[in-house]
Formats: sequence, structure tokens, C-alpha cells
Amino acid sequence: MVQRVRLRFAKRGRLRFLSHRDVARTFERGLRRAAVPMAYSAGFSPHPRISWVGAAPTGAASEAEYVELALAVTVEPALLRAALDAALPPGLDVVGAVAAEGAGLAERIDASRWVVRLPGVAEPELRGAVAELLRRDVVEVERATKDGRRRFDVRAAMVLAVCRAENDTCAILEMVVRHTTPAVRPDDVLTALGVVAGLRPSVPPEPTRLEQGRLREDRTLADPLAPDRNDAGRLAGRSSA
Repeated sequence: MVQRVRLRFAKRGRLRFLSHRDVARTFERGLRRAAVPMAYSAGFSPHPRISWVGAAPTGAASEAEYVELALAVTVEPALLRAALDAALPPGLDVVGAVAAEGAGLAERIDASRWVVRLPGVAEPELRGAVAELLRRDVVEVERATKDGRRRFDVRAAMVLAVCRAENDTCAILEMVVRHTTPAVRPDDVLTALGVVAGLRPSVPPEPTRLEQGRLREDRTLADPLAPDRNDAGRLAGRSSA
């Protein structure tokens, strides 16, 4: 390996329904089409060295997905971004690229900022449900995972939740959520709102991830593509919303 390049990409439109496995396969095909000089693993079945972190769940759009590539030769990140973006289908859009230095992506990302559009839900109903969720110390939900059914605490992952109205019949929930194991997803938060307040949207919600990054004390997220620096503002412990 000669160089690492970090990419930020978006998952938009109909491609939000791609699974992470589908996204990974599509990226590998795009890397071949764009003639990106990948470094490969050793062994009998070499694979391109690609590091993923924090993939958005199937059905969720995202403006902030991240991947890190190991390259066999040095390239200009802006040229790689343009070539790969042209080789990927519309809806998988590479929006940023930098030469990677210092800590890897896993050390740069521990939270996400989401916005969830809720057609058919009025803002006062959502605001009351969110207030009840935030009032609780623990709100557990259950979900099937690759390791079987798991119960986990949604409230512990919630850092910030803000409600607003798009119109009289559509509410918007914006939230910052810590990355936990298993990850607390927007649908888990909505399940928790149903548990504590009976909120059950009749129309499928529309979640979009706006940011990922390292959580600061002020509940903003540090950009994973930014250069390394001393950032003492990482949040320690739970913050009330």
C-alpha cells in the first residue's frame, strides 16, 4: 500500500433501497471501471483493500457515507473522486475525497445526525412523543440482527432530538444518535416512540442521514475528512436533549 484515500458519498433516490452488500459490490465494479489502482490483500484470494464504516440501513437515504481505499500508487484525490463518481450509477454520488492520514475512519466516527420526514404525523403529536422518550432513562426495543433477536436501549443512544413542522400533516424529526452495538437506527427510534407514546405513522417514514463524525461537547459532529487536530470537544457521557 502506498496511499490511503477517504471518500464521502451520498446514497440518494431509489438507490436508498440498496443494501450495504449491494453498495459494496457496486463500488467494486465502479473502482474497476474507473481504473483506480487498488492495493490488494495477500493470500489465495486477494481482495481490494476497502474499509467501510457505519453503513446506512437499507431504505435510508444518506448524504454522509464513508469509505477508505488503500491504493498501490499515489493519486490526486480530486481526480479519483471525479473518475469514480462518473463510473457509479446516479444516486451513488461521490462528493468528497482526501488523502488519509492519522487515525482511520473507525476512530473518526461515533455518531450520526439524521432527519426523518414523517408524512401523516402532525408536529404536536411528534413533539409530545419525543418529549416522553427523552423523559425516560431507559427505553428498550427488540430487533432481529445477524446474531439473532436483540433487545437494546434506544434512549442511551439519543443525544439530541428536535421537532418541526413541514406543514400541518407532516412533521420532521432531526436527531443526533450515538453509534452503539447494535446500532440504533431511525426505525428503532420510531419503534421506541410507539412504545412510550403510541406513535405509529400510517405512512412509511423517510429517513436521511445528514452527517457522521466524532461527537463534540456542543453536540455537533467533527468532519471525518478534516485533517487530524487536537479536538478536546468530544462528548463524554449522556447529554440531555
